[in-house]
Amino acid sequence: MVSFTSILTAGLLATTALAVPHNMHMHRDLHKMQKRTSTKRGAAYNDVSTVTTLAETGTISWAYNWVFTTDTGLPSGVEYVPMLWGTSFFSGWLSAIETILSSGSDYIMGFNEPDMASQADMTPSEAAGYYMQYITPFSGSAKLISPAVTSSSTDGQGLSWFEEFMTDCSSCNITGLAVHWYGDSVDDLKTFVEDAVSTASNYGLEEVWVTEFALNADISGVADQSTTAEFVTEAVAWLDAQSGVTRYSYFMCADNYLLTDGALNSVGSAYTSTSI
Repeated sequence: MVSFTSILTAGLLATTALAVPHNMHMHRDLHKMQKRTSTKRGAAYNDVSTVTTLAETGTISWAYNWVFTTDTGLPSGVEYVPMLWGTSFFSGWLSAIETILSSGSDYIMGFNEPDMASQADMTPSEAAGYYMQYITPFSGSAKLISPAVTSSSTDGQGLSWFEEFMTDCSSCNITGLAVHWYGDSVDDLKTFVEDAVSTASNYGLEEVWVTEFALNADISGVADQSTTAEFVTEAVAWLDAQSGVTRYSYFMCADNYLLTDGALNSVGSAYTSTSI
C-alpha cells in the first residue's frame, strides 16, 4: 500500500539514520528486548525513530521500511529485513544486499504489491524473471520471501497472481509467502490469512508473513482509536496463535496509526501488549 513517493522518503530517512552510531540506541532497554512476548511481531516504518517507541515494550522482533538501506538506527535486538520494492530500485541492489546480509539480516523480502498498477506493477512472469535475477542468487545466504500480494479477490491479483507467479518461479528457492490485508473485520482477516496459509502449503512454503494489515477505514490514519484498538487486540492474538503465520506487521509504525505525537496511543498499546 506504500506509494513510490513514500518509498523515496523512506530511503532518505534511512540514509540519514546511517550517520547515527548503532550502539548509541536503546542499550538501556536491552533487558526489555530480551522479554519479547512474540517473535512474530514487527514494525513497518518510514521513520526509524518511531520503532524505538514500540521496541521499548519488548514485543517487536523485526522491522522493515520498504527499502534496502541498512538502518543502523534500529534498536538493538530488532532485526532489519530488506525489501526489493520494485524495478525502480534495481540499481545498487546487488552491492547493498551483500552488506545488509553480512550485518545479520536473515531474510529478503520481494516486490511490494506487484499485482497492483499503483505499486510495483509487474506481471507474474516479469516478476518471476526479476526475482530469479536479483533475489534468488542470495538463497544460500538468506531465506527468501515472495513478493507481497494484496488481499484482492479479483482474478489476476492477490493469491491468484501469486499462483501464476509460482508457476514461473518454481525454482526461485522461495521459502515463504508475503501478503497484505485490508478489510472491514477480524473475520475477514482470518478468512484471507487461512486461504494464504493453505496456498503457501500447496507450494511447500514454510511460512506466511502478513507484512501489512489494517482496517480499510484506517489506511490514511486511524479513524476511531477505540474501534481499531479492539480490532488489533483480537487480530494480534489470533495471528500469534496461527502456526502457519511466522511474522506480521500492522500498517503502520507512525503518528496517527500506532503512535500519537511520538508516543503509543491506544492502538499502539493494543499492538504491543497482546502476548501469545
